[in-house]
Amino acid sequence: MNFWRWLTTPDPEPGFTRRKLGRLFLRVLLFTVLATVLSALLRAVGLGPYLDTWWGTLIFVLALYIPLARFLNVDTFVPRRVAATGPRTGKGGKVAATSAQRRKERNRFAGVRKGPPHGGGRR
Repeated sequence: MNFWRWLTTPDPEPGFTRRKLGRLFLRVLLFTVLATVLSALLRAVGLGPYLDTWWGTLIFVLALYIPLARFLNVDTFVPRRVAATGPRTGKGGKVAATSAQRRKERNRFAGVRKGPPHGGGRR
């Protein structure tokens, strides 16, 4: 596994493990180095007086943070498909159907004018 894939792949283990905290520290360090280098380049071009204003700093931070927000939050918000390792339960404690099962059930009555039975029988 190459370095970039290791850095950007979410860790499926719950909680903050030593490995996860190390990767988070490395991501923040890379983000800080990138922000410092970009700030120095903008100052070298002559945009230093604009970066020293509150609105210049705000634009710089937003322009840098928004594209890299996912990179910084890879392990903070684990995607559902990675987080859910066991069977998920839906309403009433039933195991939720996979997308293939839901599609099969939806297509079961395709082309039939009348819908599927609801509840069935007298109550």
